[in-house]
Amino acid sequence: MDMRKIERLIKLIDNSTVSEIEIKDGESVVRVSRVSSIAPTVVAAQAPQIIHAASQPVALAETMPQSTPEAPLPADGNAIRSPMVGTFYSAASPDAADFVKVGDKINVGDTLCIVEAMKIMNQIEAEISGTIIEILLQSGEPVEYDQPLFIIK
Repeated sequence: MDMRKIERLIKLIDNSTVSEIEIKDGESVVRVSRVSSIAPTVVAAQAPQIIHAASQPVALAETMPQSTPEAPLPADGNAIRSPMVGTFYSAASPDAADFVKVGDKINVGDTLCIVEAMKIMNQIEAEISGTIIEILLQSGEPVEYDQPLFIIK
């Protein structure tokens, strides 16, 4: 596909309300997707409350659910983080052996897991060599962008 056509597709997406487009041209497939830089906020549903005219205003921070802090990562290891949002899989199929287990020695380029995003299986490879000291997710769990997946020492 011609790069000028791809650039025009990107400009069309930027100037429209369409968030994603996929074009197939023979063997070539191009998918252009607009990614929001604002993370969605989940608000817990609350029971309706009766508000009296005489009641005092409540600060917004008091009504919003407080997020729980993430557990700190071990200081003696390096985190391998997810490059995308998707679903974490520790093996190539449900009946296959896990790519890695705690205690395994890994090298740069070794496959650690798969993150499925939009029906595409993306192999996550080791960027550093070392030993797996912790696997932070179970197979089938959702994963967020930049979420730690493994701790390597």
